[in-house]
Amino acid sequence: MSYGDYSVTPWEAKGKIDYDKLVEEFGVEKISEPLLEQIRKITGDLHPLLRRRFFFAHRDLGLVLEDYLSGRGFFLYTGRAPSKAPMHIAHIVPFIMTRWLQEKFNVNVYIEIPDEEKFLAKKVESLEEVEPYVKQDILNIAALGFDENKTFIFRDSEYIGRMYKPAVLVARHINFSTARAVFGFDGETSIGLIFYPALQIVPTLFEKKRPLIPCGIDQDPYFRLQRDIAPRLNRFKTSEILAKLAWGLTGPESKMSASEPETAIMLNDSPEAVKRKIMNAFTGGRATVEEQRKLGGAPEVCTVFHWYTLLFEEDDKKLEERYWACKTGKLLCGECKAELVKRINNFLSLHSKRVADAERKVSKFMYDGKLASEMWNWEFKT
Repeated sequence: MSYGDYSVTPWEAKGKIDYDKLVEEFGVEKISEPLLEQIRKITGDLHPLLRRRFFFAHRDLGLVLEDYLSGRGFFLYTGRAPSKAPMHIAHIVPFIMTRWLQEKFNVNVYIEIPDEEKFLAKKVESLEEVEPYVKQDILNIAALGFDENKTFIFRDSEYIGRMYKPAVLVARHINFSTARAVFGFDGETSIGLIFYPALQIVPTLFEKKRPLIPCGIDQDPYFRLQRDIAPRLNRFKTSEILAKLAWGLTGPESKMSASEPETAIMLNDSPEAVKRKIMNAFTGGRATVEEQRKLGGAPEVCTVFHWYTLLFEEDDKKLEERYWACKTGKLLCGECKAELVKRINNFLSLHSKRVADAERKVSKFMYDGKLASEMWNWEFKT
């Protein structure tokens, strides 16, 4: 939906997002310090994405923790809609958070691969255009370390026989005026995309436990609808932990886009491509070395520092040192970029090896693992 100078939908985000206003408009809550402390007590630590408030808002996170402590448990659900380009590092941020939550709470994870979404949203011209990237996206996700016996990865087009009946039940409860108000549908929207939210909601019905969804705040509209419908289907309302949108390399208000490769670090980028992109990235530096030494930089608007904050510096003390070294002119942009290039390339090299390993065991996530085997026999029952 559009909010003055910016707009946020599940398919597109434009402009400089006012997250305080978005929290108010969406009706979510910021994650409080007491909630973070409760997670820390249960897990023994906090993931940097939580500590640094990149995951900053929630719905009913307190109820999820109550369910866990009471022994009722919960489950995790997230997903990825393949497009006509490879995944980039911003795409894997929600999956990294999801994997950490699975490890710390020892719960099931359901990962939907809606291989039809981009076609219905008119972002690609054919279903076949997406196909090469579906398989690679699944491998990229499986490579992040999920428990193969507690994780089910499924494609909509393949699993639709199990999804269709509950999707029809969900769709029955969503009228067009509500869908239009929530998603901003208009006269050019395909009727397939209007039905699609029902499919997004189905995995929240897989278990008679509370679902927790780690996702970007742009995906929240789906689950606002689910919260209206779930009690009628004898299921829990979804809970969420919601992330801000990661910056692209062209500035603090930009987004990584697979269709604009220079804005993003792709998971299959070569070391040379990573170096070129990072060395050309927008920073908060000054025009000359002399000015940088004298006046210092502005890490608050630096895309390079942003990615240290998200994935490439786990140590809070070292991150703070880097911040102040930039701020006081002791650290030059070229030095900071060169170090990030090294860290990203190390990450991508390790990820590539894990993808090769995932090829050998991906069937356990999709068909042969304990949870996968159970889900191929799943039927929706109230």
